[in-house]
Amino acid sequence: MEATARDTRQPAAAEIAVTSAVLTPTQIRVLRGVHSGLLNKQIAFDLGIAEATVKVHMTALMRKLNVRNRTQAAIVAQTLAI
Repeated sequence: MEATARDTRQPAAAEIAVTSAVLTPTQIRVLRGVHSGLLNKQIAFDLGIAEATVKVHMTALMRKLNVRNRTQAAIVAQTLAI
């Protein structure tokens, strides 16, 4: 039974490692903002970009991280130690 648990954990870690390599620097900054609990407007101000641009990055991030909402994205950010 232990072997099964290990097998399920290993692909998840591998997926996370691959995912972190595919994020752009701006996406990483946006993800850090989400992890910090900032609103899109606050992230936009901090990065000097438009709020609409943050929304575009969030959509791309959620797609790349295979998550459905900001909370799940923040959890992934914590897992990635971003």
